[in-house]
Amino acid sequence: MELEEEIGCLLRSANLTLSTAESCTGGGVAARITSVPGSSDYFMGGIVAYANEVKRELLHVSMETLEKRGAVSRETVIEMAKGAMKTLKTDCAIATSGIAGPGGGTLEKPVGTIWIAVAYKNEIVTKCQTGDEGRENNVKKTIENALLMLLEQLKTGKKLSDNELFCEKLVL
Repeated sequence: MELEEEIGCLLRSANLTLSTAESCTGGGVAARITSVPGSSDYFMGGIVAYANEVKRELLHVSMETLEKRGAVSRETVIEMAKGAMKTLKTDCAIATSGIAGPGGGTLEKPVGTIWIAVAYKNEIVTKCQTGDEGRENNVKKTIENALLMLLEQLKTGKKLSDNELFCEKLVL
């Protein structure tokens, strides 16, 4: 069974809904979720927020966060996930923001730096993915990691053991 199918089964059986807020993945997470027949039972929608204005206006990411931390940051994906849940009225959300490449990187945030957030129940788990494997592979890896993170949260509801992950209580 594919990740998106297993996620769909778990969401459906728990009567939970999902939304996405994507930047660097450009809707790729939503595309994987909606590739499953019947996904309209649990997937409410996604927002592709490439521009900071969209992050602010539709996902409620604060100007302060964008100015101080940047669009590619843990704080931004947390606010994106919360914003997706609020705007689309869902129980869970996946958010992605990063530098897929080939350009756009800096010394502080090189190409391949991508943040993922998964919100489920009252927690948000985040991961910073690093390493440049080329744009297409960076995006594919992000989509796969985001789905894996959601699946793990749906199965256990606990913080993941990976040292790169950070878990915090979700306050909408």
